Amino acid sequence: MKSQTLQNKLAILSDAAKYDASCASSGSTKRDSRDGKGLGSNNGAGICHAYAPDGRCISLLKILMTNFCIYDCAYCVNRVSSNIERARFTVDEVVKLTIEFYRRNYIEGLFLSSGIIRSPDVTMSDMVQIARKLREEENFRGYIHLKTIPDAAPELIAEAGRLADRLSINVELPTDTSVTQYAPEKDPGQIRRAMAYVKTRKVESSDKSHTGKRPPKFAPAGQSTQVIVGADASNDATILGQSTRLYSSYGLKRVYYSAFSPIPDSTKALPLVRPPLQREHRLYQADWLLRFYGFELDEITGVTADGNLELDYDPKLAWALAHQGLFPVDVNKASREILLRVPGFGVKTVNRILTTRRHRTLRYEDLTRMGVPMKKARTFVTAGGWSPGGLIDSANLRAQFAPPPEQLTLL
Repeated sequence: MKSQTLQNKLAILSDAAKYDASCASSGSTKRDSRDGKGLGSNNGAGICHAYAPDGRCISLLKILMTNFCIYDCAYCVNRVSSNIERARFTVDEVVKLTIEFYRRNYIEGLFLSSGIIRSPDVTMSDMVQIARKLREEENFRGYIHLKTIPDAAPELIAEAGRLADRLSINVELPTDTSVTQYAPEKDPGQIRRAMAYVKTRKVESSDKSHTGKRPPKFAPAGQSTQVIVGADASNDATILGQSTRLYSSYGLKRVYYSAFSPIPDSTKALPLVRPPLQREHRLYQADWLLRFYGFELDEITGVTADGNLELDYDPKLAWALAHQGLFPVDVNKASREILLRVPGFGVKTVNRILTTRRHRTLRYEDLTRMGVPMKKARTFVTAGGWSPGGLIDSANLRAQFAPPPEQLTLL
């Protein structure tokens, strides 16, 4: 392989990292250097990529350590049989890039993943060494997210959790059968065991010892995972069912959904076109409803016969349109659980309504004055001086919420 400049490597390995969606910093504990010690911050203003606990945007240097890989996962552009340009950073090069990018105010942290070189332990050891040099030699206090290799030794994963804010372990595909078919070198059972190990270590780090001291923090921003959507025949009910089990079993912060992207020279068993990006978006919306709005899986996925989410309607609206008989609801009397099911109402909106109605009867004008988004909700609620009348019983109610037609192009 010809000699490559650092700039060449960066171009190759930052582009190769774009397929990994599990990149966010929400939930991290606060680290900064405003006390005059150390370098970096994970709560400062950023430019893109991820978000701090207070909602501010954080920019991350998102790269692969290398796109060389000994595995031959059919859906991965970096698989060993793929005919692509390869590159590999040294440990010191990643450290140098991170620090120099921070000094130029380009980034607030690092997201580091890698192909598997030589063995899982060798690869994980290099990634841990990068995090250790940043933390202990450069005194870097910015956000670090490491993509953990499930086959690596537990002591390496333990060290990664001590140094990084977040760890992520990708389950890859929605079912074990699909993982076995498309990524035969990977063991779904081992992936789950690694996730369980991270969960156990994180729980242990929050327990005080008999002396009252807490052990060192372990991955304070938790762990996440990624599921590839559209590479196999799994429907949305299967994908969301997997996510639900992962959240409950391993205490994940996030499950990320990544639409499959067709790659050159792939197996004929894989689709030739990527699934609609709208499908990925609907999965995120459904994931939110399951976690924060009290919906059950079968409520969301039972709206259609094939177990897939509707692309033209967000999951909450699709559910409401399938249950018109439950609406309209009175914003002055309905329970929190019912208000959360009103299309257009978010958690903050419902909390504002509940707080305000303790002191007065809410009218339509009050809702709009409070910033409640009524464009969608007005059909599904009543308030003082407002009733949707026959809107909710209209035979063409679905058509009212259908997206506008688009002009197709011949080119």
